[in-house]
Amino acid sequence: MSKNFQSLSIIILGLCILGGSWFISQSLIPNQEIEIKTQQEEQFRYEFLSPNENNIIIFDKQTGDYWRKFIASNEGPSNWEKQDTPVSTISE
Repeated sequence: MSKNFQSLSIIILGLCILGGSWFISQSLIPNQEIEIKTQQEEQFRYEFLSPNENNIIIFDKQTGDYWRKFIASNEGPSNWEKQDTPVSTISE
């Protein structure tokens, strides 16, 4: 009886370890999917626009902000300037 009980205990312990490992691995999968989605969203967050040869615009799709830089030599500011969004927002 003692050998049967010990064998049964080992089998139950092995099943518990396998079940616990499977449960932990399944709980980690959704976190990986969320992390991949976040990385993909961040990858396409900014858009580079060049409306003419004198201006460069970087548009932040998430916040709606954009930065403009005048690139002609000795004409106008050559620093990045944060601008208000050109897209009208709906106010409540």
